[in-house]
Amino acid sequence: MNFQQLRSVREAVRRGFNLTEVAAALHTSQPGVSRQIRELEDELGVELFLRVGKRLTGMTPPGQQLLPTVERLLREAENLRQAARDCASHDVGPLSLAATHSQARYALPGAVKDFRQLYPQVTLSLHQGSPRQVAQMLLNGEADIGIATEALDQYDQLVTLPCYSWTHSVVVPPDHPLLDGEPLTLARLARFPMVTYDGGFTGRSHIDEAFANEGLKPSIVLSAMDADVIKTYVELGMGVGVVASIAFDPDRDRNLRAIDAGHLFAINMTRLAFRRGAYLRGYAYGFMETFAPPLTREVVEQAVRQSTEVAAA
Repeated sequence: MNFQQLRSVREAVRRGFNLTEVAAALHTSQPGVSRQIRELEDELGVELFLRVGKRLTGMTPPGQQLLPTVERLLREAENLRQAARDCASHDVGPLSLAATHSQARYALPGAVKDFRQLYPQVTLSLHQGSPRQVAQMLLNGEADIGIATEALDQYDQLVTLPCYSWTHSVVVPPDHPLLDGEPLTLARLARFPMVTYDGGFTGRSHIDEAFANEGLKPSIVLSAMDADVIKTYVELGMGVGVVASIAFDPDRDRNLRAIDAGHLFAINMTRLAFRRGAYLRGYAYGFMETFAPPLTREVVEQAVRQSTEVAAA
């Protein structure tokens, strides 16, 4: 048994049993992948995959049962390599971040700048996506740390930590009727076309829940992943915008006005997550504390222990 065989099994599952894609991902040939899988099956004495001719079509029950062990062995091997690199150099290496568009645009820049000053020899890479894509990047090992408001706490395989809470604001053109000084209510807001986040992004669930609880159905004429896109279409007169409060900057957004909507929608919590069982290098802890100062290494390690105990139970 060797790690190339295990990687062939894992990638076959990740790539939808397409051996051409598996071979490309592992920088080998399709016959080579088939041979690695067959040799492992022969050694284990069970077939891991269902086949039609030479084509893989799915996993057998034994394959499904053994897949978590394959994943764990490969993860621990990577942890071993990471630990060895960490012993060689604490402050040099890569750190991969995954975040939603709003977090990458508004919450991360200050932390990234401060982190670079503390760890100038760490190479950062930033991936953007939906909250579920962020979670999947963590689960696949494509990212070390993920940051999002929604979805991350729904995955048992992730250790998730709260970072900061925030509210929404309503953004409108300078001459909009909602700026008449009267209290902002959901009923008033529902009278106007609305531009806001896609479902599953940046507290959208709290927006939908608030209107539903009042028996109101807003007229959402456009939804987008990014607050800058939302504000652009508000400036064009398509409707009022509902965005995260941190996404409004009076100096930058001079053609818009913001109205606090914290009393209309539930408070949102941005979370940081990483894969349970992943090895975190020292500077990864440094980044977490830079982004959210309460997340000291001691706090993070305690959360890992608690998460492991809950999973074991």
